[in-house]
Amino acid sequence: MVHFHSLTVKHIKPLTPSSVAITFSLPKDLIQAFDFIPGQYITIKTELKGKEIRRAYSLCSSPKSDSITIGVKKVDKGGFSDYANTKLKVGDILEVMPPEGRFTFQPTGKPKNIAAFAAGSGITPIMSIAKAVLADNPNNKFVLVYGNKSYKETMFYTDLAKLELDYAGRFNVYFITSQTQEDDSLFGRIDVSTVNYALKNKHKDVNFDGYYLCGPEAMIHLVSDTLQENKVPKDKIHFELFTSTEILDEMPVQAEGKTEVSVVVDDEEFTLTMDKKEIVLDAVLKQNIDAPYSCQGGVCSSCIARVTEGKAEMVKNQILTDGEIADGLILTCQAHPTTPTLKIDYDDV
Repeated sequence: MVHFHSLTVKHIKPLTPSSVAITFSLPKDLIQAFDFIPGQYITIKTELKGKEIRRAYSLCSSPKSDSITIGVKKVDKGGFSDYANTKLKVGDILEVMPPEGRFTFQPTGKPKNIAAFAAGSGITPIMSIAKAVLADNPNNKFVLVYGNKSYKETMFYTDLAKLELDYAGRFNVYFITSQTQEDDSLFGRIDVSTVNYALKNKHKDVNFDGYYLCGPEAMIHLVSDTLQENKVPKDKIHFELFTSTEILDEMPVQAEGKTEVSVVVDDEEFTLTMDKKEIVLDAVLKQNIDAPYSCQGGVCSSCIARVTEGKAEMVKNQILTDGEIADGLILTCQAHPTTPTLKIDYDDV
C-alpha cells in the first residue's frame, strides 16, 4: 500500500493572482518513489483548523528532475488551495503520497502527434505531458487549445509561450478567453467550432495519435463528443476531470437494509456494518480505517478497490473501464453495497 512522505517546499512561484506553482525537494532516498509518468498526480495530506484534509494535484514538471512541481489554483476559501496561495511558505513540510493516476502519456521514442484541450487549472497535467511529448522524439507535434477567463488568469502563460518558441513548428497553442478580448486569442469558450478550427482547419493535415482533455466535466463531454462525431476512435481520447457533478442523493429503491463489510488495507482486515444507502468510503473512514483516498468526488483514482465477495453499485463512474468493472474494481467514493455482505480489497488493484 502507498504511504505518505514528508516533503519540504522548495519554491513557490506566483502564476496568476489566484494560483501558484509549488515545488517540493526530493531527498535522494525518495527520488525513485516519486518517479512519475507524465500526467500523474500527487495527493497532499495536511491539517487545517484541526481537520485532516487531502487534495490531489497534477504534476506539471518533467519526470527528469530532482524535484516535483504542482500548480494550485485558489478555489476554496479556507481550504487547502486558499492556504497554499496565501500562507504556505518555502521550508514548510507537507505529507505527500507518491504519484498515481491513469491520465498519462508514456514516452516510447516513436513519432507521435498529440492534441490537448484544457480549461483553467486543467492545464497542469497537460504541461507535463506536452514537455514529455516534445522531448520524446524530434518529429513529435503537440497542439493545445486552452481556455481561461483572461490572459491575467491563464496559468503557465509565459511557460507555454516559451514552449512555442523553443519548439517552433512542433508546439502550437491556441488561447481562448471568455471575459476579455486579448491579442492572439480567440474570444469565447471551448466549443464545437474551436475544436474543429484547431483540428480540421489549422492542423487538418496532421494525423493525431491521441487526444488529452482536462478540465470541467461539461467541457470534457463537449470535446469528446465532437471528436467522436469527427470519427476519432474512443480509445484515442483520454480525459481527467478537475471538477465533477455531485453524487445524487437518491439511491436506487433496492438500496435498503444493512451490509456486513470486510475491508482489506495494508494486509489487515477490518469489519463493519453499514447502511446500503451509504457510500462505502464514507463508512470505512468513519471507522478510522486508513483507506486510500483523495478527492472523494470520483475525479481521481486513489480510492479504487476490488470487490472479492458480494456486489456494490457505483452512482457515477468517469474513470474505470467496462473491463475493469467486470474484473471487480470499484471507486469506493462512488459505490454503495447492494448485497447483505461485501468484501473489498484495497491492496489487490
